Amino acid sequence: MVQIWDKHLRWKLKELDKIILPKYQEQSIKYKRDDAQYEKDYMKRIKEIIRNLTSFIKKAVANLNFHRGKGAKPKLKIEQRLRLILIHQLMGKSNRNMAYMLDLFSMMTGIDISYKTVERLYSDPEVETALHNLLILVLKKKKVNEIDCCGDATGYSLMVSKHYATEVQERKDKAKKQSKKRRMFVYKFALMDLQTKMYVCYGTSLISEAKAFHKAMEMLKELDISIKSIRLDRYYSNPCYVNLFPNSKVYIIPKKNFTIGKGIKWINTMRRFVLDTWNYLKEYFQRVNSENGFGVDKKLFGWKVSQKRHDRIDNALFCRCVWHNLFYLFS
Repeated sequence: MVQIWDKHLRWKLKELDKIILPKYQEQSIKYKRDDAQYEKDYMKRIKEIIRNLTSFIKKAVANLNFHRGKGAKPKLKIEQRLRLILIHQLMGKSNRNMAYMLDLFSMMTGIDISYKTVERLYSDPEVETALHNLLILVLKKKKVNEIDCCGDATGYSLMVSKHYATEVQERKDKAKKQSKKRRMFVYKFALMDLQTKMYVCYGTSLISEAKAFHKAMEMLKELDISIKSIRLDRYYSNPCYVNLFPNSKVYIIPKKNFTIGKGIKWINTMRRFVLDTWNYLKEYFQRVNSENGFGVDKKLFGWKVSQKRHDRIDNALFCRCVWHNLFYLFS
């Protein structure tokens, strides 16, 4: 086995910035999207989702039984609540405007819905359970079980005046953490299967990107999904993150201040980076799929979250994960 030292890693990082990355960018194939075909495929997906959504919702809630104590029972069945929260996120309406729209149909349904009813959907544990079931159902339908994946995080604004991408560009990694007194963003980490482009798990945090990552890893433990390889950005360039995936190939570019002697898994990862840099980068840069996925999501749902409570913010972003997977189910 070839031995590598700190000086090899430092030299490789210098070479990466000056030679390898510019050369890699030159040789990369520039993709030009056919907008007409994209719109055609997009409409096809929408029609397929609408055609199949009712059956998926029925399967997601089919075996759910909840114990309720004393108190008023919800006006809507769990199937209706699940459908309503999904439609609410897709339409991007405020709670009050969504309630006004539902008033138009109240004469046919006989159900009067207030904006508070819409708001409470996001803190309803029964709805959260149904969303989880729907996510699992879609992943099983696409046979997602043993995956090559990439992971990244993004931020959604809690204020109209703040845009996450602009803030990160100005403040860099400092924008990935925030104080309790000035919370401007909610951070969302999502792990994506490279083959299907579906989200496997996600996590959110009002504090930092790292906490969102760890919540996603907790969710991953509950799923019957194994990881063959994973790609993470430099924010996670630390042995503690690499060691979380002992049976997986990890592709990560080290920070300039890290050294070799940080454990067997870290050493083996750095060895592959130093000795087979070109093939290593080909794998690593598939991480761009995560960035593309977030871009598509924000184009569809916007870059802002209207909910205020953390549990409601979390379930709003959960809905967007489910919608993302539904769109790729019929691709």
